[in-house]
Amino acid sequence: MDMPLPDPAILARKARIVDRLLEVLPQDAVVHDPHEVRAYECDALSAYRCPPLAAVLPRTTAEVAAALKVCHAEGVPVVPRGAGTSLAGGALPTADSVILGVARMNAVLEVDYPNRFIRVQAGRTNLAVTGAVEAEGFFYAPDPSSQLACAISGNIAMNSGGAHCLKYGVTTNNLLGVTMVLMDGTVIEVGGPWMDAGGLDLLGVICGSEGQLGVVTEATLRILPKPEGALPVLMGFDSSEVAGACVTAIIKAGVLPVAIEFMDRPCIEACEAFAKAGYPMCEALLIVEVEGSAAEIRHQLGLIMAIARRHNPVALREAADEDQAKRIWLGRKSAFGAMGQINDYMCLDGTIPVSSLPFVLRRIGELSRTFGLDVANVFHAGDGNMHPLILYDANLPGDQEKCEALGAEILKLCVEVGGCLTGEHGVGIEKRDLMTVQYAPEDLEAQLWIKDVFDPRWLLNPAKVFPLQITASRRAG
Repeated sequence: MDMPLPDPAILARKARIVDRLLEVLPQDAVVHDPHEVRAYECDALSAYRCPPLAAVLPRTTAEVAAALKVCHAEGVPVVPRGAGTSLAGGALPTADSVILGVARMNAVLEVDYPNRFIRVQAGRTNLAVTGAVEAEGFFYAPDPSSQLACAISGNIAMNSGGAHCLKYGVTTNNLLGVTMVLMDGTVIEVGGPWMDAGGLDLLGVICGSEGQLGVVTEATLRILPKPEGALPVLMGFDSSEVAGACVTAIIKAGVLPVAIEFMDRPCIEACEAFAKAGYPMCEALLIVEVEGSAAEIRHQLGLIMAIARRHNPVALREAADEDQAKRIWLGRKSAFGAMGQINDYMCLDGTIPVSSLPFVLRRIGELSRTFGLDVANVFHAGDGNMHPLILYDANLPGDQEKCEALGAEILKLCVEVGGCLTGEHGVGIEKRDLMTVQYAPEDLEAQLWIKDVFDPRWLLNPAKVFPLQITASRRAG
């Protein structure tokens, strides 16, 4: 994966740049030792790595603004970083860049239960947002698989989703406002603690912008009352295509579960060996969860199980209580860790129309055989957010390149059936060169104009999202 060559003039000025950062930030907020900056050389797309020039770890919006002013004056690229869990290389640095990490900015600033919002510093982890309000019977809906570790700043940057976003929406549907610092140090407020703000929808532009427009330091988030109850049902099928057809039938019937999750045999076997959740050994399984009052749960599960029976399941298991519900979810929540125990893998993230699930699953199987690499599928089936895991050997010459080529074909397939390149992981560097598959030149140019307005010198995360040949003149100033 190509990255721009570092600017030798910036590398030569490292000592001066570090000194200027130390003038405006506390001593412990600037990391510049060559050994210590290696902690920031990659994110969760760990196949690619490069130590940055330095890393800064501010604690306040004012410190973020001060750091950005220095970098702006020195012409130094800045790579915003939340918790480093990006699977698309969104926080990958270059040797002449400064990592700006917000992990220390994790405070709760305000909670308003009557108006159902919480305001937090953007370094707070996703799960810790719910942790701050659950004692009062509330929760924060978006729940990425990495919610224990991922930061709200990264969720906003990539517009993260999660298992329960079929009903509640992704980050953009639960984000009310942000405090954001532009590259020149200007602090702006967008949106606020209300459901809709007047004027242009700048919040919709910022959410999903992958650190290209500014550094989000505070976020106002929608919180919701916890439902009365929730129960999942587990369904096993003798083929992935039949499981996909069952998902399509559930959605077509107008039933709205809170989650529909899919796992195929390779993933089932790995998860069962790792978590021992008691899953049936079959070709594919679905976890469908509904919520509400006891009567609502019974009614919805009755409809869903009737639909499942029409697809001849080899297993159909309804959770009788909370303990059984936790067992059903245990394997799914352990999926990525379980797969990591047995193989190197690359996790993709494309989104397709739900009606295309059977076809796309069949084509992924065909592509897997063509490239000679196994693919395990675990994903948010209800909203068509695919997460194929391509298994390869990182120590075998040429295997990573083969993996990337297969990944590109799968993502092209997602676009071909009317979907898109990403549902929640973002574009980063992983899908950067595929943007021309989804967008016409004039569409890309419109996006570049927005970047020009917010960051005229192209210093914020400049090597991400857009193909390098398209942005070369802008990045060169």
